[in-house]
Amino acid sequence: MARSLSYVTSTQLLSLARNPRVAIVDVRDEERSYDPHIGGSLHFASETFSQKLPDLIQAVKGKDTLVFHCALSQVRGPTCARLFLDHLSESKEDMDIKNVMVLERGFNGWQHAGRPVCTCTDSPCKGTCS
Repeated sequence: MARSLSYVTSTQLLSLARNPRVAIVDVRDEERSYDPHIGGSLHFASETFSQKLPDLIQAVKGKDTLVFHCALSQVRGPTCARLFLDHLSESKEDMDIKNVMVLERGFNGWQHAGRPVCTCTDSPCKGTCS
């Protein structure tokens, strides 16, 4: 199945994130450890993303939509999303992933728009933050 990369706004993601088949993948590096994040997001740092791809595959079993982001979603977020798409196209695994997206304006845009953020240090984040 040919999949392509698309972009999603923070307003669209706010609605999408309620769906249990959607996973948000934060690829920020060290800043994730001291900055807030989107509640329930998975953290797969861009600097080790390729090596951790098998772990991500396991973490998103049962999901059909993945939304990647970094701070601004200009380099790291789209790059990791493309790496994931490349892996899917080369993989013999039967994945349920239908949509691979990037959050426009990244986490900074999400936070600037007043969207909810989490400051927990749980790994992975359980999404119960206020």
